[in-house]
Amino acid sequence: MLKEITVALAQISCRMGDKQHNLDVMKRHIRQAKDRDANLVVFPELALTGYTCRDLVYELAEPVPQGPSIRRLEEVTKKEDLHVVFGMPERSEKARGALYNTAVLLGPSGFIGKYRKTHLPTHSAFEEKRYFRLGYQAPLFETDIGRLGLIICYDVFFPEITRLLRLKSAQLIVCISASPAVRRGFFEVLTVARAIENTAYLAYVNLVGVEDGLQFWGGSRIVAPNGKIISQAKYDEEDLVIGRIDYAHLEKTETFVPTLRDLRPELFSLLKEQAENL
Repeated sequence: MLKEITVALAQISCRMGDKQHNLDVMKRHIRQAKDRDANLVVFPELALTGYTCRDLVYELAEPVPQGPSIRRLEEVTKKEDLHVVFGMPERSEKARGALYNTAVLLGPSGFIGKYRKTHLPTHSAFEEKRYFRLGYQAPLFETDIGRLGLIICYDVFFPEITRLLRLKSAQLIVCISASPAVRRGFFEVLTVARAIENTAYLAYVNLVGVEDGLQFWGGSRIVAPNGKIISQAKYDEEDLVIGRIDYAHLEKTETFVPTLRDLRPELFSLLKEQAENL
């Protein structure tokens, strides 16, 4: 496993419902990232289709990993010898009407794994529970570029899932997002908080552009375990930003901020009890 990696934040604007166009954009950014020696390229939430597809999502969703879009991106990751994380609507193999908001991880050998969004916002401008089923797993992916955990957008509001990933020994937490501009202040605080409280690296990649009246603000970033911003993408426009991650800093940070050592596991059961009785 590499001790240092280069991560590319591919902050793109998607063409809603046009998978061919979005795939072409993603492949171009992957090649550009490879030219800059990236080991990992991260794209936003639902980058394959755009975020606000509504009922069209039933036609656009594909099974994972058998779908044709994954096969096309696998060709690129194999050729360029790097890893890619991107978001897409996943269709269950058991029921065509069962869809998930999914993050997919590909590597030089092809498909590695997937994460299904655990927390689905259904308030104000968001209506994800109308279309997607909840995810129930928080898998850890052991790769040549480190131990990775994946989360999606609204998940970052809930410290439990990133804590679970860190307890599974995640070194890098990748958060793909489709956050509108009104939520910018929340995400800039929460991404730093999740990195600090877990003494882990966090790579956050957000959409840009306007879809159906929603303006996505970009602002993708890599946060070090001490809260320092390693790389920051532009606001409100497409960008490809590179950042270097050195896993050796994890141990150094844990020495001075020993949050894992000081955990109180007995509080977890109390948290569950209180949540069940809201």
